[in-house]
Amino acid sequence: MRRILLWMARNRFLKRTLPRLWFVRRATRRFMPGETMEAALDAAEAFRPHGMGVLFTRLGENLTDLSEAQAVADHYHDLMRKIAARGMDAEISVKPTQLGLDLDREAALEHLRGLATHAAEMNGTLRIDMEGSAYTDPTLDLYRSLKQTHPNAGICLQAYLRRTPADVESLLPLHPSIRLVKGAYDEPKEIAYRRKSEVDAAYHALCVQMLPYAARGELRLGLGTHDTQLIERVAESARGAGFTTDATEVEMLYGIRHGEQLRLAKEGYRVLTLIAYGEAWYPWYMRRLAERPANVLFALRQIFG
Repeated sequence: MRRILLWMARNRFLKRTLPRLWFVRRATRRFMPGETMEAALDAAEAFRPHGMGVLFTRLGENLTDLSEAQAVADHYHDLMRKIAARGMDAEISVKPTQLGLDLDREAALEHLRGLATHAAEMNGTLRIDMEGSAYTDPTLDLYRSLKQTHPNAGICLQAYLRRTPADVESLLPLHPSIRLVKGAYDEPKEIAYRRKSEVDAAYHALCVQMLPYAARGELRLGLGTHDTQLIERVAESARGAGFTTDATEVEMLYGIRHGEQLRLAKEGYRVLTLIAYGEAWYPWYMRRLAERPANVLFALRQIFG
């Protein structure tokens, strides 16, 4: 099922055709509140009474025209102004290829610098999302360059890549902000763990690697997973080493395990809900289904009410 869903995410014909179908659009409601910025902002208000933060991302990747990158940057600047106007506890996460990495590395870096400066004015972090393995080195290179001038920059790392422990080690001197996810792209077994048990073990080991630095305030560690059993394992490791819940934060997607998000917030975790929006949702949505094929059942429930 996972392999089929990832194939569907890459298929150009399906990418053009399926988003036009009403029942497919209806199925997306579980994972995203709408396609517009205003829809995302309005949905975020529901988390404020619970003391939960929000992470916004506008969907889209692999631009073909550099002028589009400027439009994306302008959009995020507008979003941050509206976040500030509403007094929200919110940050943004951007994909490097959405800012033109495929076309002009320096232009993408300048956009990131501008966004990070704006985020710093709001006392927030600018997150850089991670894409397929072909972009791992270019994205890490961008992050290292950005971090030299903007301490408030963050990065996403994927636990299923075999290289990630070494990447973490190389980033530690920068006092990084890391959002650790399992990984949602279809990568070969030579570079990525494929079995769930292997990915879970790699995820936990990476957290154990980072926990001492997080506890000392030298690293911000975000657990980007809906696997509450894994979150509890990490918490047990933290307690066993004498660390508190403050050493980590939990970052889950909008519409997934909402009850668990509320529970974790009540237990003292800092919880952020990632709200994705935008018209270019199809590949992202299919990868979300592939992360946990049981989500297909929830999508079907959305279609049939």
